Amino acid sequence: MKNAHGKIKTDEIKLIWLIVGELATWIGASFIWPLTSVYLNKQLHISLSIIGVVLFCNCAGNILGSIISGRLYDKYNPYPLMLWGLGLDAAVLFLMAAFHGWPEYWVWLTLTGFLGGWNGTLINSVATSLKKYPGRYVFNVLYFSQNLGVVTGTLIVGYLYDLSITLLFVIAALLFVIAFINAIFNYRPIIAFHKERIAKHKKGEKHKAEPMPKRNFIMTMVFFTTLGVTWLMYMNWESNLSVYMVSLGIPFHLYSLLWTLNAGVIAIMQGILASFPNIFKNLFHQIIFGICMFSLSFITLVFAKDFAHFALSMFILTLGESTAFPAIPAYVNDLSPLTSKGKYQGANMVASGIGRAFGPLFGGLIIDHAGYIPFFWVAAIMIALMIVVMIPTYMRVHKELNIYK
Repeated sequence: MKNAHGKIKTDEIKLIWLIVGELATWIGASFIWPLTSVYLNKQLHISLSIIGVVLFCNCAGNILGSIISGRLYDKYNPYPLMLWGLGLDAAVLFLMAAFHGWPEYWVWLTLTGFLGGWNGTLINSVATSLKKYPGRYVFNVLYFSQNLGVVTGTLIVGYLYDLSITLLFVIAALLFVIAFINAIFNYRPIIAFHKERIAKHKKGEKHKAEPMPKRNFIMTMVFFTTLGVTWLMYMNWESNLSVYMVSLGIPFHLYSLLWTLNAGVIAIMQGILASFPNIFKNLFHQIIFGICMFSLSFITLVFAKDFAHFALSMFILTLGESTAFPAIPAYVNDLSPLTSKGKYQGANMVASGIGRAFGPLFGGLIIDHAGYIPFFWVAAIMIALMIVVMIPTYMRVHKELNIYK
């Protein structure tokens, strides 16, 4: 690829190798989290309340890993940071295969949460260094890869769990070994990128991060708040909605089928966005469309009493997920100075992690005290309020935003 001066740019990781890393790590990670509640409760006889604490520790570890790795990316060579993250994750999973009793399982799950946040933030941060493709395209492709990994992992885990849980952990560890080897051979160009980045800003003085302009910061914080609120509600699809559907007489396997629909819609939408990148006028319009779909999906849940209506709600929800979620980190990348991209990609992961950590608890409290229908209205209204905040804020600051490519 040629830069503005006609020089061939060689210090760029190929997108295909980032995709390989995403697929391997997300398939491996998806072997672990779906079985945690069932394994701890049915085989280790741990109470549901303690399981809730275990899952919270996993999310808290994810948030901490995201914060630390994002800040380290901006200051240090990302290559060894990625190797350490992937290598340690593989090691923890091998230990989990050998020792998966109680309470060591709790320790391993917290560590995998930390390393998951570490690795995920570094992948997103490295993606900001790719200039061969538009940022919107890169994050759409990575988001699709994540979801393909999740779908593949969750489909396989049901069969492996019945065979041997030890085998399941070993295979998950081997997938991280594949990601580690892929990183060793194919992520080395990030070293040259890091040297160029430091050279541009050092110039004989200690390297300092360029502060994000005030209006960029305001817009970014609004995006992060929106992301956290949306995930706060979305997590109830993965937890409380299954109980609600079963209580209406809908078989559990049909609830699982909704996630197959989710994966299919994501694949189609990412294909459409890749083929028609200008279907939305800009990233902000894409984000607004996605958040509107999230709010609408919870409104339709109010009237859902059979599988067809739940499928419609899932379809609308997935339209929101596949458009808003990849667009927010892409826009945050455009708003972040070169020396702060890792920091704000880490903050993006933190916002998601907070929503994921507290979502089931938040939804559960409202459902226990008021019921499912009031919760659906609360979710729809809270997400819609974020649209009410985003649009006026954008209209007020968009002409003075600094865009960093």
